[in-house]
Amino acid sequence: MFIIDNPFSLLSETLSAALIQTYVILMLLLVVGGTVIDVLHKKSATYFFENAEKAKKNAKRQLSSSERRSVLVKTVTEDVLTSAEFCNPKRRMSHLLGMYGFVLFVLSTAILVFFYPTSADAGLWPLLWHLGALMVVVGGAWFWFFIRVDVSAEGQPWNRIVRADMFILSLLGTTAFGLLWSLFQSMEAQPWTTVFLILFILASTVLFGGVLWSKFAHMFFKPAAAYQKRIAKADGSLDMLPEPADRTNPADRDRHSMELLRNEPMNMGLGIKREQPQHY
Repeated sequence: MFIIDNPFSLLSETLSAALIQTYVILMLLLVVGGTVIDVLHKKSATYFFENAEKAKKNAKRQLSSSERRSVLVKTVTEDVLTSAEFCNPKRRMSHLLGMYGFVLFVLSTAILVFFYPTSADAGLWPLLWHLGALMVVVGGAWFWFFIRVDVSAEGQPWNRIVRADMFILSLLGTTAFGLLWSLFQSMEAQPWTTVFLILFILASTVLFGGVLWSKFAHMFFKPAAAYQKRIAKADGSLDMLPEPADRTNPADRDRHSMELLRNEPMNMGLGIKREQPQHY
């Protein structure tokens, strides 16, 4: 069965293992280089550190080392590993499928290419490679066809493409074409093997080489931003935003802006979340 076959060992019969490894290293360098250029161009790191320093000056209390570790653990477990910031459970599930699938796909690619480049017996890694690719395809297609806000809420056609779609489309292309290439290669079906291999290479080159123009780099900034947001909440700096109103506090309840809510129940229901917007 093709999902347990090492696709790169079969490929090494046509292309040298050294050439395949060189390509993977080149893609890694493109990601690193693109991320660095993105940081310098947008001054993301400068803004992040300057904002953190401003927040520190507005902190109402100093956090202990144990409190900072607790915030870090919550950031990793809730914001990174489980994507708890997504309120929509479908969006959250599609994101988790794509995220964990991509991690499996990239990790198993590196293992297969550098440790089992010519070996048909690579343990569970070929299965994990195919499983990771399939998870990305399912999660990404679910997002692309059914969850995107401009499709599900604004009534835009699913095939409308803008530059912001570069990341998800190249990611879907890389994994989908990779699966099809592996399938046809195991069947020894030419010319489809060559066609999907070329498409696989093109899509992955766009994915890893297009970091500067896509949202690929945001995955490196997102955990840091989530951590800083939790720190700001814990130390009271609140990113220099006003404190949320608390109607159980008489001082907040009696403010002029709270006049219409003064006698309303604390739990006012779902509000605008009662029904998802549809083609407004």
